[in-house]
Amino acid sequence: MRIDFNCDLGEGCGDDAAIIPLVTSASIACGAHAGDEATMRTTLRLCREHGVAAGAHPGYPDRATFGRVDMPLPVAEIERLVAAQLTLLADIAASEGVRLAHVKPHGALYNRAARDRSVADAIAGAVFRIDPQLILVGLSGSQLTAAGEAAGLRIAHEVFAERRYEADGTLTPRSHPDAVIHDLDAAIAQVRGFVRDGGVIARTGEPIALRADTLCLHGDRADAAPFARAIREALQADGVRIAAVGAPA
Repeated sequence: MRIDFNCDLGEGCGDDAAIIPLVTSASIACGAHAGDEATMRTTLRLCREHGVAAGAHPGYPDRATFGRVDMPLPVAEIERLVAAQLTLLADIAASEGVRLAHVKPHGALYNRAARDRSVADAIAGAVFRIDPQLILVGLSGSQLTAAGEAAGLRIAHEVFAERRYEADGTLTPRSHPDAVIHDLDAAIAQVRGFVRDGGVIARTGEPIALRADTLCLHGDRADAAPFARAIREALQADGVRIAAVGAPA
């Protein structure tokens, strides 16, 4: 059993220094929904120090809502903004001696790409044009992972430690009161379901089969560091190898 353990970081609202030693991949905000050059450099240096795979976390240019409200941007504009954010982080990473490993869209853009193939194709196209060696991370079984495969990219199907799922395999919208799992034991049980059983129980009780290449924990939650430590320890206790997606088998 093997899984990547990733966290969304560089957003200026979490304890990145405490979280990064506990994960194997970090998706770094690229200055749109959050972050700036200073936070990008700091996060990249932490990744380099701890041997953590660094990736880009492009989102809508909407700091007021942290990129979590959909913006009706045309597909061409989405491709442009993803390419611009990826290029910015890649250039900073190169100056820090770090090569980016993956790209994972953020928030509302991620959710839109999961269901809208035209948006997914635009994102995959931008990633392939900038660096075809990058891994595209998307919601497990979604339009984004399908678009990445079609574009010739390596992909990683992502599952979430502390988000509820709907019966169709999508994430429960954050507007729902039960969208986020706050209880650590419940989150660990969900993680074990992904690794042991290949799926999750939906919010409404249905079992869902999901491929789990990489497991996400949100870094903006106040208890992200202790959550990350407990999840890592639970996986290790179960004999699960925790390693970045692109790492040797």
